[in-house]
Amino acid sequence: MAHPVPTAGSELGGDRSGVAGDAVRRIMHIASAMRHYQDVEIAELGLTPAVARALHELDPDRPLPARDLAEQLRCDRSNVTTLVDKLEQAGLVERRVDPADRRQKTLVVTEAGRRMRARVHGVMSDSRLLAGLTAGELATLRELVWKVSDGGCPEACGPE
Repeated sequence: MAHPVPTAGSELGGDRSGVAGDAVRRIMHIASAMRHYQDVEIAELGLTPAVARALHELDPDRPLPARDLAEQLRCDRSNVTTLVDKLEQAGLVERRVDPADRRQKTLVVTEAGRRMRARVHGVMSDSRLLAGLTAGELATLRELVWKVSDGGCPEACGPE
């Protein structure tokens, strides 16, 4: 069901905080719908959302210590250990001794992990909710999202 979009002359148009609040609520609704679709498709891949996110954060060409992955995911190291255990059990990641510091282990994405990571990236890039937008509308949306995200989005939000 289509909902009318408030315009400058509408009851919300003159109230900046009301318009902003409505936009935030709509963004949260979209984010929730995207998360739902992603969670369903991630489960179809045999992963949990947390495990998929951990795999997605790993760079297949740069082994990474688990503590650095914990920082990227903004979570406790003990949680990362559980995630890495699951990735390792699935054959997607291997723990290997870091040649630069033999006291430390790094996480290396396996070939199977590279393939799964590409599939996870596809799921996380699913744009079905944007299918009704024209190319021009998509370009405008992207520009606005970038403008908003520059206000507090970590570097990881940049283009890959």
